[in-house]
Amino acid sequence: MISDVLASAKEKMAQSIEVAKDDFATVSAGRANPALFQRLNVDYYGSPTPLVQLAGFQQPDARTLVITPFDKSALKEIERAIVNAPHLGVSPSNDGQIVRVVMPELTEERRRDYVKIVKDKAEQARVAIRNVRRQAMTDLDKLTGEVGDDEIARAEKELEAETKKAVDGIDDALKKKEAELLEV
Repeated sequence: MISDVLASAKEKMAQSIEVAKDDFATVSAGRANPALFQRLNVDYYGSPTPLVQLAGFQQPDARTLVITPFDKSALKEIERAIVNAPHLGVSPSNDGQIVRVVMPELTEERRRDYVKIVKDKAEQARVAIRNVRRQAMTDLDKLTGEVGDDEIARAEKELEAETKKAVDGIDDALKKKEAELLEV
């Protein structure tokens, strides 16, 4: 039973790290990347739909991304969603067939803003990991009486070690993304 609680917590913490890394990928480092649009939702016939389901992406050069909608009637909505995305800071151009997005050169101030966004995402991931730990501790406390106190104490120490390892994983990913963002 203890091993099930620990395995579940470890799996959820690993998922939190992966989600955080995916979130970090959605923040621009000055280069055009389809991953920036991965979580962007477009109001398509009244329902929020991920942009990746509505259009294809091409990258003709390092700073330009061409978005070709599968349904041309969604062109205006795609353009509106890109303009309203706070993490992009771009002005798309629409020629009636495609949406062209040119990523601007990042100023020092804009880079600092992106670092703040990434740090906020990292803190959200740390909170998620701590919530997993708290739930696992609650589950371990429920096992008191069924299992010996020594085993529960050992499991709690192991859980703390896993939590520290997961938080360190988030911090490492944050350092890499921060270095990428501040690189000129």
